[in-house]
Amino acid sequence: MRRRGGRVVAGDGRRTGRERSGPGARGAVPGSRPAYSVRLPSVTRSIPRTSMAERTVGWLRIAAAYSWRLILVGIVVWGIFSVLGRFQLIAVSLFLALVVTSVLRPLADLLDRFMPRPLSVAVALIGSILLVLGLLALVGNAVAGESTRLSGEFRGGVHRIEEWLRQPPFRLSAGRLAALQQEVTDYLSRHRASLFSSAVSGLGRVVEVITGGALALFASVFFIHSGEKLWSWVSIRLLPRGARPRWERAGRAAWRTFAGYTRGIIIIAATNAILVGIVLFVLRVPLALPLTLLEFVAAFVPLVGSPVALGVATVVALAGRGPLTAAAVLVLIVVIGQLEGHVLHPLVMSWAVRLHPLVVAVSVIAGSIVAGVIGAVVAVPFVSVVWAVLGALRAPPPS
Repeated sequence: MRRRGGRVVAGDGRRTGRERSGPGARGAVPGSRPAYSVRLPSVTRSIPRTSMAERTVGWLRIAAAYSWRLILVGIVVWGIFSVLGRFQLIAVSLFLALVVTSVLRPLADLLDRFMPRPLSVAVALIGSILLVLGLLALVGNAVAGESTRLSGEFRGGVHRIEEWLRQPPFRLSAGRLAALQQEVTDYLSRHRASLFSSAVSGLGRVVEVITGGALALFASVFFIHSGEKLWSWVSIRLLPRGARPRWERAGRAAWRTFAGYTRGIIIIAATNAILVGIVLFVLRVPLALPLTLLEFVAAFVPLVGSPVALGVATVVALAGRGPLTAAAVLVLIVVIGQLEGHVLHPLVMSWAVRLHPLVVAVSVIAGSIVAGVIGAVVAVPFVSVVWAVLGALRAPPPS
């Protein structure tokens, strides 16, 4: 505001009234100061500057942000599997030791109430080893006892398969079947040297298996006896004080998920093996006990192992008992697959991380590509543990 010709003028030029002074001035207060004008500084609004990244399309910016994070995670996972591939024997041995610990730790804790801790660990380990050796001896005895009868049955089974292939819809002639048999014989004779070298390298694999088993047994003794002390030692010696709570939270989540998955998959494998064994014994399929054990071992590979084992059982049933029995085993494959996917997994795996079937399938395939059968077995528990650890780290710490 400013004074112009006796009037008080605002900053924008508008007149607000004539200024009066003296005792007769209207609206004047005696003893007050004369009015004066004040010019307010003009306020200029600055236009905010936007970066080139903010002017990019929203969905493209979000996709780029997720892409480099996924690439980083992929590089880390590839590095982990590359390091584990270099030390595959040690990694597999420690994995087996963790599996043994998750299974036998509750038994050792139960026996710890009645006997000293070292003795309870020894009883749990020695008892489980004797149980496994007893099952293997039982299977070997069953195979040896049926070897004479099985040879005759399989000869007749092969003849029945040939007769079946001659009928519709295959309609293979006898000459064609003889040519196929001759091709198999020629292949074996041509590749006899490579097969022999594979057998010799297989002996080296046997030595590696024995070494890995000894290392797994040695590590499982310490894991069962004092696993918490080992974990606390790593936390105190290698980590700063501020990172220890997150480390402890992530470790508890990882072990809870791994132990729950291991116990759950053992229960599922045992249930599948019992059902398959009952059906195979009722159908009088040859080698029912070895096929039952094969089903138990193959069930540790989710979505893939059980159908493969039952496919082997189907071939044995076709050769030993005929197409009707083989068809019954095929029906068994479908029934057990539905039971495992819709009943056993949701019921038994409720304490572990429940992954989507697509994630399980991709994990199994990726693990098999990276590390073969061992990778297919390890992939799903590895992904479950990683998912549980990420969830535990994202959650707010308990007060």
